[in-house]
Amino acid sequence: MHTTPAGARPAAPRTVMGMSPTPPARRLRLGLPRRMFSQLLLMQVAIAAGVAVLATGLFLAPLSKQLDQEAMRRALAIAETAAQDPQIAEGVLTTPPTRNGPVQKEAERIRRATHAEYIVVLDRNWVRWSHPTASEIGRRVSTDPTDALAGQEVMEIDRGTLGRSARGKVPLYDADHRIVGAVSVGIAYDSVRARLISAIPGLFAYAGGALAVGALAAWLISRRVQRQTRDLAFSDISALLAEREAMLHGIREGVVALDRGGRIRLLNDEARRLLGIGDEAVGRTPDEALGAGRTTDVLAGRVTGTDLLTVRGHRVLVANRMPTDDGGAVATLRDRTELEQLGRELDSTRGLIDALRAQDHEHANRMHTLLGLLELEMYDDAVEFVGEVVGDHRATAEQVTEKIQDPLLAALLVGKATVAAERGVALWVSEHTRLPDRLIDPRGLVTVVGNLVDNALDAVAGTPHARVEVELRAEGRTVVLRVRDTGPGIPEDQRELIFTDGWSTKKPPAHGKRGIGLSLVRRLAERQGGSAAVGAAAGGGAEFTVVLPEALTEPELEPAVPGGSVETAAVAEEEAR
Repeated sequence: MHTTPAGARPAAPRTVMGMSPTPPARRLRLGLPRRMFSQLLLMQVAIAAGVAVLATGLFLAPLSKQLDQEAMRRALAIAETAAQDPQIAEGVLTTPPTRNGPVQKEAERIRRATHAEYIVVLDRNWVRWSHPTASEIGRRVSTDPTDALAGQEVMEIDRGTLGRSARGKVPLYDADHRIVGAVSVGIAYDSVRARLISAIPGLFAYAGGALAVGALAAWLISRRVQRQTRDLAFSDISALLAEREAMLHGIREGVVALDRGGRIRLLNDEARRLLGIGDEAVGRTPDEALGAGRTTDVLAGRVTGTDLLTVRGHRVLVANRMPTDDGGAVATLRDRTELEQLGRELDSTRGLIDALRAQDHEHANRMHTLLGLLELEMYDDAVEFVGEVVGDHRATAEQVTEKIQDPLLAALLVGKATVAAERGVALWVSEHTRLPDRLIDPRGLVTVVGNLVDNALDAVAGTPHARVEVELRAEGRTVVLRVRDTGPGIPEDQRELIFTDGWSTKKPPAHGKRGIGLSLVRRLAERQGGSAAVGAAAGGGAEFTVVLPEALTEPELEPAVPGGSVETAAVAEEEAR
């Protein structure tokens, strides 16, 4: 027989060729069930059972004491009744203590009538004159009767020759009201215990009924929790919460959750960035957290639909709102600023291409005309024709640059004039236009002018005698822009609505949605402390008026950053069309 030395590791199990080693025995694990429904039901039943046991114990404790008090008071009442019997006091004074004496007979009669365990009459020397056991008559009592012999009434639970009993002791008076002895009455404690035990089954029945009701209520609550949690385990819920936090703070899409009262209860990091709000918005309604606007209306559910376009600050957002089963909602926000910028750059590129195509077409026609004049040897007419063409373009450019000294705005309007001519629209710069080269933010004004001119060209294209007039005037440091057209105009009830994010009567372009240009115009004006409004032009059509206070530097000052401030230039690049 081989033994393993003390402290040595036991040898690994041997492997028989072609067979795997004997798998270790699996240890039986005891613990709570994994499902929330089972755990909740078990805990609630345990709580109900504990409460039932505690209530039963708290009821039994005073019940036992109450039964003891009743037994002692009953014994005292029997003792007082016996002490009032004149035959007993007279017998103690006139007869010896015998089993057939008058005191024993009278005491036994009272005992049998009251169903007491014993009635003991004793004299001042502690000697018994009556006792249920006749042999105890004439002997001294086993418990101290001093208090009763001193004239006091005594109630107690004590043990004597007949066992444990509830006792009542009173003094025994003669006819002259002198204490000649005492009367002690005992009620068998077994009867008191029997009453207590007899009450226990009923008490347990009530406790069992309460426990059954509690278990049923626990089962119903657990079933409801099971349906609401979809029978997930606590570990699954914890994992879902961790995954939710990671997902909400990791995705590049804003998420705003609202409760059934319309208050914000959750914001992820991207939503805080896009909306420009922080944790102080949690618990408040969108109106309180964001103020009035289309973004607020979308989050609050007052504007419905999918992929709703809205503007928050200098950001273009696409919002979707989905109601939840608890009466709340979850809104998602996507930053569309860069896409809108690319789309507007595409529109600008297309406009430039259209202008180049128009110039190319016009240039080809002029070259053909010039070639014909040369072939016909009409040299003087050819020279005159070339002079007129060059003079027209030069006159148009000189007219614009003479009135608008900022090169960006002048170049914009010259390009727009070419596009307008191709579309059959006359683009005029008003004779009242005077704008010095002192713009603080020329890029922002380019955005405003470009949007308004494009909208005006779209409005009048295809109409007879189409005309768009641009007026730029400096009033101190304030720039006032007016763009008039001869189009159908804008109804009075829609003159505020057209500045709403996403509102447009035009067909959406290929790159996205319309309804951003005029909204950005107003926001850019308001961000500079100005305003944007629309009214009716003289002679029909629409007239847009944009006021930009503090848009020009003082005559002797230069802009801090050429071409506009860095921050505003960045905003204009994002918003420029």
